[in-house]
Amino acid sequence: MTTQVIVLNGGSSSGKSGIVRCLQEVLPDPWPAFGVDSFVEALPARLRGSDGGITFTADGGVSVGAEFSALDAAWTEGIAAMARAGARIIVDDVFLGGPHSQERWQKALAGLDVLWVGVRCDSAVAEGREIARGDRVRGMAASQAHVVHEGVRYDLEVDTTHTESLACAHTIAAHV
Repeated sequence: MTTQVIVLNGGSSSGKSGIVRCLQEVLPDPWPAFGVDSFVEALPARLRGSDGGITFTADGGVSVGAEFSALDAAWTEGIAAMARAGARIIVDDVFLGGPHSQERWQKALAGLDVLWVGVRCDSAVAEGREIARGDRVRGMAASQAHVVHEGVRYDLEVDTTHTESLACAHTIAAHV
């Protein structure tokens, strides 16, 4: 079977977005990408920083409420529907719930050929990237670097600590 969906999971500033851009260049077919950051940006402003939506704490923690969870479930099902309709999709996510986050995607993507990819990065390196970006809450990269991988099963793992995004993309593309 041919891979229909690539799911990248890694903490904030781990290098997922760079890998996605490189994958889109090295894969022979068009692969639209959908990331959790774009989903959060698409939310109504009232859901950012509210109990029902998503909040980011001063130390980099993230909490989500019922309205966010409902929209997130619809987003996930929508991405799965596009893959079922024939689009080959790359998902850029952060499994804050570890295996429960993966189970949510597994349920939505049931019957599709999915390549599960863990994107790892040393927490100190990710923290440096976070500071350089300037668009993240400080501490998010360090707090997520390991927890997003706990209990998650992958077909493949890449580490961006010392490996460039393009090399990681080539490694992933070889498994598609």
